Amino acid sequence: MTTLQLEIPDSAFPALRCSPREFIHKLRLAAAIHWYQKGLLSQERAAEMAGLDRTDFLLTLAQEQIDVFVVDLEDLQRELDC
Repeated sequence: MTTLQLEIPDSAFPALRCSPREFIHKLRLAAAIHWYQKGLLSQERAAEMAGLDRTDFLLTLAQEQIDVFVVDLEDLQRELDC
């Protein structure tokens, strides 16, 4: 695993009401969700990035009201027309 070092202003932690350790978890989760929604990471890879197993990642997506399955309406219409 690669380790990255980020400089975060100390004022960020009280503003987000979290400790530096909680911040890291939230940052990893936010990045995983973002890249999953963009289609850049699979569920499995996004869960790994977030430090969760796939089930917990899916539960987190549901809790955050994020669609697990993205349907492109044009693709769906083409499939229905066949």
